[in-house]
Amino acid sequence: MFQFTIPGMTCGGCARRVTNAILSVDPTAHVVTDPPSRSAKVTSTAEEETLLAALGEAGYPAEQKDQPAAA
Repeated sequence: MFQFTIPGMTCGGCARRVTNAILSVDPTAHVVTDPPSRSAKVTSTAEEETLLAALGEAGYPAEQKDQPAAA
C-alpha cells in the first residue's frame, strides 16, 4: 500500500480526478482519498513512480507519505 500527500487535492472533485488518474494506470487499484487531510491511500500493483507520474500529469503532484516504523 502507498500513502500519498497530495497538496492540491482540496475537494471531492479533486479526489475523483486523483482516483481516475490512479485507475488510468491500474484499473484494479483500490483508492481511498481524504481531501481534508490532502492524502490518499492506494493499494496497487503499479510501481510508485508510475502512480506519482500519473498524479502529476493529472495536475496533482504528490509525494509518498513517511511510513511509520514497524514495531
